[in-house]
Amino acid sequence: MSRIGYRRLVAVALVAGIGLTGAACSDNKKDDTGNKAATSAGSDAGTPLDPKTKVTISVDCEPPTTKAAERKQWLDDVAEFNKQYPNVTVKSKDAFPCEDPAKFTAMLQAGSETDSFYTYMTDLQQVLDAGQAADISAYVNDKTVPNLNDIDPGVLNVLKDGGKLYGLPTSNYQMGLIYNRKIFQEAGLDPNTPPTTWDQVRQDAKTIQDKLGSKGINGYMDNSAGNQGGWHLVSEMYGVGSKAVDDSGQKAAFNNDQTKGVLQTLHDMRWTDKSMPATPGLQWGDVQKAMGTGKIGMYVGAPDDVPLVVQQYKAKFEDIGMAPIPGGKTALFGGADYMFKKSATPDQIKAGIAWINFKFLTLEKGQFNYPRNKADGLPVGLPQPFFFTGASKAKDTETKTASATVPVDNFKTYVDAQVPVLPEPPNAQKIYTVLDTVMSGVLTNQNADVSKLLSTAETQVNSLLAASQ
Repeated sequence: MSRIGYRRLVAVALVAGIGLTGAACSDNKKDDTGNKAATSAGSDAGTPLDPKTKVTISVDCEPPTTKAAERKQWLDDVAEFNKQYPNVTVKSKDAFPCEDPAKFTAMLQAGSETDSFYTYMTDLQQVLDAGQAADISAYVNDKTVPNLNDIDPGVLNVLKDGGKLYGLPTSNYQMGLIYNRKIFQEAGLDPNTPPTTWDQVRQDAKTIQDKLGSKGINGYMDNSAGNQGGWHLVSEMYGVGSKAVDDSGQKAAFNNDQTKGVLQTLHDMRWTDKSMPATPGLQWGDVQKAMGTGKIGMYVGAPDDVPLVVQQYKAKFEDIGMAPIPGGKTALFGGADYMFKKSATPDQIKAGIAWINFKFLTLEKGQFNYPRNKADGLPVGLPQPFFFTGASKAKDTETKTASATVPVDNFKTYVDAQVPVLPEPPNAQKIYTVLDTVMSGVLTNQNADVSKLLSTAETQVNSLLAASQ
């Protein structure tokens, strides 16, 4: 299971949405999260670490021994990093999954995190509230992170609070439409021209159903439970230009014509066209299994699903493609990053940034060493991580294509779209729980009243947002 998949499952189990507290609470603690190390570093903070500096840093999320290729690459990268910084000792902490939300919370409370510690992009508020985040604004520039200006601003903004930067991204996903190219071809559809609007999704799903339904193949599938229904609905409303909450983060913003349009289309696909299964996905993994076993033509998902449906459910990479989220207005995104311990010294922060830059943000090095990934049997060519823009994106695409082991062109529509991104809403898991009922209503009740479902959900979300202030 992917790390993101694990996160989703654990988040469902911890429906309370650990750490996603309200702005009023966090504002009381902002002054406590300032980085004394940055102050003590003074004007020197923005200069790269001097290779002569002797410093030891602890870093978590070292791949486990069960992931032999990834573990070997980590160790090899530490050795190569030490050629440039021979006096930096990197103490790696083996951790899988890289973050267990319950253990993560306990770690923050105890202040026992590593000097550079792995988090999910939704964790910033929790880390700030715990007073454990170092403000790295003064340390990060195009000298310490040369590709900084080509990192998607939308991704970096998720790691900022009050204009201050607290982390550097290492991976991210952007929701899109995953589809089975083989099924498209069998249904007489062009696999190189996937649907990009909900009208097109509905039309193609019906074609698949009409042509292949007798073989037990459905055109489209969606989720309705386990917080997955709400998560998918938020992804889908983002695509058509709606938001889950308003810009203040204090009121629901989804009860509108855009969201109603998506829900009505899903309802019509399920009950009029009958291009969706009678039973929707009830937990994470249901739609992935259906795709991997060749039972559905399309579903909304993230790129990390692609290796899952291949490795776990025996699909073929050449049969799987991705298109942008239907509507293409904005795409929900998330991912992972490293933050830096508030009590770390200036040299430890500099060394941590140097390591993260080398391992995760330097083209043709670390995770972007595609020839090595190919030699080690890891898939090359998937649209992940997906946070570079401009010249860095072009270079990454070029080098990735040169070593690709999966068909890069299968994801061209998704990559070329460059859909603007939005993060998950505040109190995301609680909101997803509420919106599960909306998706369940539409997909399990032919007589569902979309407007009433949304109005009820709006009242419930407004109440939980008010309670979190």
